[in-house]
Amino acid sequence: MAQLTLPPVAVALPGTGSDAHFAARAFTGALSQVGVHVIAVEPDPRRVVGSYVDALNAAAESHGPVLAAGISIGASVALQWATRHPERATGVLAALPAWTGDPTDAPAALSASLTANRLRADGLDAVTGAMIETSPAWLGGELERSWRSQWPHLPRALDEAAAYHGLTEEEMAHTAVPVGICAAVDDAVHPLEVGALWSRVLPHAAIDTVTLDDIGADPEVLGRVSLAALRRAADPI
Repeated sequence: MAQLTLPPVAVALPGTGSDAHFAARAFTGALSQVGVHVIAVEPDPRRVVGSYVDALNAAAESHGPVLAAGISIGASVALQWATRHPERATGVLAALPAWTGDPTDAPAALSASLTANRLRADGLDAVTGAMIETSPAWLGGELERSWRSQWPHLPRALDEAAAYHGLTEEEMAHTAVPVGICAAVDDAVHPLEVGALWSRVLPHAAIDTVTLDDIGADPEVLGRVSLAALRRAADPI
């Protein structure tokens, strides 16, 4: 492939239950340094995927081809959109991909479904408190903010995420744009094996890794690492 030419705009899609604030922190630092303006999308918890696709389409219509960036389910939606609309995407930044194709048995999907059920049964305050107690401090703080902003529609958003069918390996084989992947080596919810599979199956992809402590210390590492991988994917020589 030719050397990567970055577009003026990137669209950043949050992970399940997360928000535009964290997506902006993840991608803005690295991309602003190379002249790319980041549009961080606030998910509509009543139609998460639809709101993401709407934002990608709107940005491409207004600015021309964009860089599609995302975390977890946001990465899957970004990849699917870019694969189906290669004329609208210059590349994909995929941070912490969660599964390939069918979400059945994927840890992230099971966690989202379980959390949705607990929220309906026990309420926001009880489930948020339990989540904070069992999560790294940085993650608990991020999710407490975003969960409260999406209440009372949060369980619906989590159910939608748990049922989201991403691209299959066969569909990935037809992805024309370069993809930079950032995977965590110690994240049981977003297994390293998923990112490694994406990097093998996608025709133009590269992967770099981080740890959860890296993300907690500086969320911008997701953008820096995925952008470095994207450059290698686009210009492997």
